[in-house]
Amino acid sequence: MTDLTGAVWRKSTRSGDNGGDCVEVATNLPGVVAVRDSKDHSGPVLTFSSEDWSAFITATKGS
Repeated sequence: MTDLTGAVWRKSTRSGDNGGDCVEVATNLPGVVAVRDSKDHSGPVLTFSSEDWSAFITATKGS
């Protein structure tokens, strides 16, 4: 399990104005990017390697 202590969460730039239903990301942790639902701060968190997150962002930029 990834230690998320010190994670700095921010709203994803891809999240629109949709009534608070947003995705938050933390990119300040070494080697990992964490993703969570902004409405459920104590809920589950998905984690990705920095490389996998970069590949995901690159692949979805054209969408």
